[in-house]
Amino acid sequence: MACFSQDRDEVILVFAQAKGKQNYYKPYYIKATLRPDFSGLVFPETVQRARANSVDLFDSLTDSVTKTELGPGQTEPKPSPPGRAVVGVRSFLNERCLAILLEDDYTLLFKFFGNRPNLLAFRGNTVVDLFNHNLTGDWQLTLDALDRPIDQSYEALEGAGFDHRKLFPTFGKVVNQYLEERKEPGGAVTWELIQDVVRQLEQSRYYLIRLEHKPTLSLLPVGEPPEGHTPEGPVRREFGDPIEAANRFFIAYNGLSTFEQEKANWLRLLDKRRKRAQAQIDGNTQRLVARDEGVSHEQMGHILMANMHDIPEVPGAKSPERVVLYDFYRDQPVTIKLKPDLSPQKNAENYYRKSKNEKIEEDHLTNQVAAREVEIGRMTRQTGEIEQIVSLKELRRYVKQAGLLQDAPSMASSDGTQAQLFKEVLIDDFRIMIGRNAKNNDLLTKKYAHKEDLWLHARDVAGSHVIIKYRAGKTFPKNVIERAAELAAWYSKRRTDSLCPVTVTPKKFVRKPKGLAEGQVIVEKEDVVMVVPKGE
Repeated sequence: MACFSQDRDEVILVFAQAKGKQNYYKPYYIKATLRPDFSGLVFPETVQRARANSVDLFDSLTDSVTKTELGPGQTEPKPSPPGRAVVGVRSFLNERCLAILLEDDYTLLFKFFGNRPNLLAFRGNTVVDLFNHNLTGDWQLTLDALDRPIDQSYEALEGAGFDHRKLFPTFGKVVNQYLEERKEPGGAVTWELIQDVVRQLEQSRYYLIRLEHKPTLSLLPVGEPPEGHTPEGPVRREFGDPIEAANRFFIAYNGLSTFEQEKANWLRLLDKRRKRAQAQIDGNTQRLVARDEGVSHEQMGHILMANMHDIPEVPGAKSPERVVLYDFYRDQPVTIKLKPDLSPQKNAENYYRKSKNEKIEEDHLTNQVAAREVEIGRMTRQTGEIEQIVSLKELRRYVKQAGLLQDAPSMASSDGTQAQLFKEVLIDDFRIMIGRNAKNNDLLTKKYAHKEDLWLHARDVAGSHVIIKYRAGKTFPKNVIERAAELAAWYSKRRTDSLCPVTVTPKKFVRKPKGLAEGQVIVEKEDVVMVVPKGE
């Protein structure tokens, strides 16, 4: 019957349903919220349309010829409502879309693609109208191409290395968490477990749960039993009616106060930091174990010196490329690589020199593990303390006193939109800006950086451009440069390295001639600092 919007990122569809002899047609409403941070449907009983600040949409779908038909027990035809009759609904294979099919070959498509949700009108296979015209790529979508047939057989899962995410892309966080909780420790998700989950997804049960500290609608009973509670309220509620479940979820999610949203954001940030710290501990521990199990550089030097007489001479070279010698540490043969242009003794000296760096790196890995364990303990304590806070004023005071703002990324604004084009960090009143991808790097360096700003980038690898904004009359402090360099290293291909060289130079020495690929630049003058990659 009608389609209008009276709020940003929100569209209301009005349908007509036959109701009795007197009231032939009763309005039926679907309200879609299509924000980058949240998209969903709610089905309100009534909608009051504002007299001002309201605009009609999708006129081509509602401007049809008025028809007449006989009502039950009527001898006079009654007029049908304007618009186009609904002839069906449609879902799509392995894609986050829903469609309402209308007569005259029209289709209304709800597109729930991550941070790019939209409502589209199709005539046949072609887009004829959009709700969000900023998503220009949606004009190229075709209805027939939205289905994504995927081989989801056991053989396909086996071929994918039992990585179920490749075969079931719409499982999402909730289902993947459910699978992780039920698989064997250290093992892969089994075919039987996947089939059990698929069967459960087909059942008419719906759960309102909390995931990552926010309300979430689930088709699986994740979380505690319904009687379980947290300081924030019930952990889970169960529904048999999908409309009721969708409405309750929509109200729960969008009814969060500013306090609840900020509290959830800080709890999620601490969870994210804690997982990163644990991943670094696991990685460093594996490297230390591998060192203990293998032959160290110092031991190779000792083995070479002890077996010098067994190293054969090679015509035209001082040493062979590799040699098998007796490892008296493990009572077995060991293969040692040599540099042919060095004598056996010089090769041993080279291994001794490497052993010094090996010891430095080993100490660094050990210290890093200890530091991350302390961080995890602190973040676990902070999470517990934040969960007990009951007011916005108390939360903001705690965040400031605990120093959580120091390295916190820019928070989303109250309406869920991102306030900045780039990641941003504030260190000692110096603003650090971080590019998000190659195209975003160009935008940051060419449009938002001035010649006196400081430009940083991990050397010789792909990564984010990082800018420290210049402050009039202020020199760039060493700790700010080092922190920005740590971020540049973290947002690069060297993230997992123990130490990373980072280019530091004033922006005026960075050029981008025509013809260079996105994100590529030429640096005319640079200094280099060595740092440990470290994220937010």
